[in-house]
Amino acid sequence: MSVYDRAPRKNCDVKRDSEKRGRADTRHDGTATSDADAEYFSRAMADVVRLPPDPRGRVRATPEVSLPRTPDHPRPPVEDDPDATADGGFVAPGVDRRELRKLRRGDYVATDTLDLHGITAAEAVARVKRFIENSRHDRHRCVCIVHGRGLHSEGNESILKTSVRRFLREHRSVLAYSDAPRSDGGTGAVYVLLRK
Repeated sequence: MSVYDRAPRKNCDVKRDSEKRGRADTRHDGTATSDADAEYFSRAMADVVRLPPDPRGRVRATPEVSLPRTPDHPRPPVEDDPDATADGGFVAPGVDRRELRKLRRGDYVATDTLDLHGITAAEAVARVKRFIENSRHDRHRCVCIVHGRGLHSEGNESILKTSVRRFLREHRSVLAYSDAPRSDGGTGAVYVLLRK
């Protein structure tokens, strides 16, 4: 009797048969198995050989979206950060500094934009976090975040700019960022290069 000659069985038949033959084990899906069924299955699968991987590489694993890291040791503040340049740029460790130059020149086109005018710093960081995750999911390579220059803040100090850029330096998906070109906001906006 081969595997193909055997008619499909319902759960109630399997339970009844396994109780007749001896001890019945319950699987995670609620059906019962016996030692005889397990032995029959192992004999049927004895000559099964795993297929080798496709040599042409046609089957690809789906890329995983990495979550932002939570650093054990947060990066130093903006003034002391060696990876942040004086003119408002940043390159993550291990990333070629020429990427920053490409960002400044506008070689990367911002495919999505987020405007943060008129919200608090905490709300801005939460929105940026969501925006970065959604942009990575939508496979955007470069995005623009408009945070403003802080001209209407108390003391003309750009609170959103510092808090957003501090968050971007700590986010794992951010490879580099730089001030946006004048046409997209200049120092009041930032171009962000995201991990593929």
